[in-house]
This record gives sequence, structure tokens and C-alpha cells, in this order.
Amino acid sequence: MLRRHRILLLDAAPGDLLGAELERLLGHGLAVTLNLRRVADRAAARAAWGGRVEFTDFDPFDEAALIAETLRDGGHQAVKSRAGVPFRAAFLAATAGGTATGGAAVSGDAGTATGPLRVIGRAGAGTDHVDLAAAARHGVVVTHTPGSNADAVAEFALAQLLALTRDLVGHNTASHQGDWRSPAAPARALSELTLGILGPGRIGRALAGRARALGLTVQGLGRGPAQGDGVRQADSLAELLASSDVVSVHLPLTARTRGLIGRRELALLRPGAILLNTARGGIVDERALAEALRDPGHPLAAAAVDTFEHEHAAFDSPLFGLPNALLTPHVAGMTRSAMAEAAVRCADHVAALLNGRPDGVPVAAG
Repeated sequence: MLRRHRILLLDAAPGDLLGAELERLLGHGLAVTLNLRRVADRAAARAAWGGRVEFTDFDPFDEAALIAETLRDGGHQAVKSRAGVPFRAAFLAATAGGTATGGAAVSGDAGTATGPLRVIGRAGAGTDHVDLAAAARHGVVVTHTPGSNADAVAEFALAQLLALTRDLVGHNTASHQGDWRSPAAPARALSELTLGILGPGRIGRALAGRARALGLTVQGLGRGPAQGDGVRQADSLAELLASSDVVSVHLPLTARTRGLIGRRELALLRPGAILLNTARGGIVDERALAEALRDPGHPLAAAAVDTFEHEHAAFDSPLFGLPNALLTPHVAGMTRSAMAEAAVRCADHVAALLNGRPDGVPVAAG
């Protein structure tokens, strides 16, 4: 009898996208355990999917609970996350190091397989929440969905740019207080601004195309937007920072990029410059950024930050309360189309890997 691989769905796609994700996973023949913790209508989910999937309800950011649930009933061969649940060395050692069965998958009840963790799926591009070295040591493959949210993040970065260059938040606050406030100086048109895109990849290219269509001069640093796209390539980070009115960060978080923009780099910016970060917390030193935004003599005028060093239940930042800091809770990639694509692509990748068909599946390496 063919045994179905088990997958623990830590945080399903929201709303009616949940149905599309579950149908995709079940269509691949996977046995699904759905974590209800972040499902808005748990009763409706139980009514709609009872008998087809198993249910659990726990906080996936609690490592002890995450280990216990991954090992429950003989173990899951795959886990899927979209919210960046940390998969650290201790988790990988416990769930993939032989704790479940001590070896390859074996027969379980009701036609399901049991055995150690083999695949981690991320419905999104970044994999910095996974200890990739530990995953490799324990034979766990990490797959993700690069590019699935490129348009969504590019649009969000453009929205950040527009909000800050026209001081929409400040005008909104004043207007709600009955203050008919005119700007002290007229805002510059987009055609007067130079946008510096820090980082290669799909998001950088998507943002460059949109920005150029609106009349901005665009320059980049990295392997992304090319001169053929009408984007000038800066020779160094220092040059990009010193010659851009708006700098948008689109880099992965790695050992090389952690703390890449700190006090020294921020001091290189043009007077009145704006910084946007929709990439990862940790790339920009938040304490240095907060100090710069508090200093009226600093060249940095404002910043928009969507990603933080500490997020979710641990959300904390020295940027709290600063009027020239536009803060959002890591939502840049959360459009309906982006989340739907990421969910189904992740399901396809996990199923392919579990069934020994790795060709064409994106895999993150340490």
C-alpha cells in the first residue's frame, strides 16, 4: 500500500486562499496536518476540511511546541511556513536526527508514512530563518519560492516612496486634528529624484521598471537592474548612498549583509534623503537609523521600514515613536496574487522533493 507523506502546515494562506493551498497539497497525495493558530475562522475550517486533514493548534514560534508537533504521531516528513518561523539547530536535530523513527520513513496508520523530517518549505523568498548548515547536516532540504512576491514588494516600496516624499502621514495626522497645514517647502517631483536600488534580483528589477515609468532616475548596485534597462550601475555602496535621494534595500540577510548599513553609511546620504527597507531586519542597523532620524542635522530625513530585527511576538524597535519613521509589520509581499502563488508553488516544490523529483525545484544552500 502506498503510504502518504505527512506535512505540517504551520501557517496556512489566509482567508479563502486556504482552500486553494489545501487542495493543492491534497492533490499531490500528501497527508496534511493544519495548524489552526493563525486561521481566522477555525470553526469554518474544521467544518470544511474535517475528515480530509488533521488539525492542531499551537504557537509555531514556541520551539518546544514546534518540535513536539512535528514529531507527533510518528513525525511529519515536511513542514511549511510563510511567516518566517525559526528552524534552528535544536529543532533540526530533534526532528530530522532520527528522533521519530531513527531512519527512513516506515509505514504508519491510515496509509500515512512516519519518519524524520526531510523537507522544509517556505512560501516566500527568504530563508534566513532556517539554520541552513544544520539542515544540510541532517539531510533536510529547504525549498522556497523566489520571485513569487516580487511585484507586490516592488509596489509596496513605491508606495513607501510616495508616502514619504509627499509627507502623506504628516498631512493626514494634521488634517485629522483640524490643522490646515501647508508644507514649509514644496515637495520635489518624482522626475527630480534619483532612486538607488541596493540589491540584485527580481524585486529590484520590478521596482526599477515602475520607478522609471514614473519619471525617476534609477541607479543600482548589484547584479539586478542593468544598464540595458535604463538603470545606471553604481561602482560602490558609498557611491550609491551619496548620489541617491531615495535608497531602497532589496538584499537577502546573510553574514555579509548583516549590519551593512550603519552609522558610517547613513552619514554618506544626500541631505534630505529617504531610506526604504522591505528586505530583512538586520541589514540596516535600527539603532543607528533611529539616532539618525532623531538628529535634525543628519542628512537622512525619513525612513520607511517593513522588516525588523525582532518581529511577531518579539516585535520591538528603537524606531518606535519617531514621526519621520513609517513602520509597517512585514506586509510588503502580502497581496492576494502573491500569497496565492507562493502557497501553491511551495506545495508543488515540497511534493516534488518528497517524491524524489528535485529537478527544477529551487533549493536554498548554506
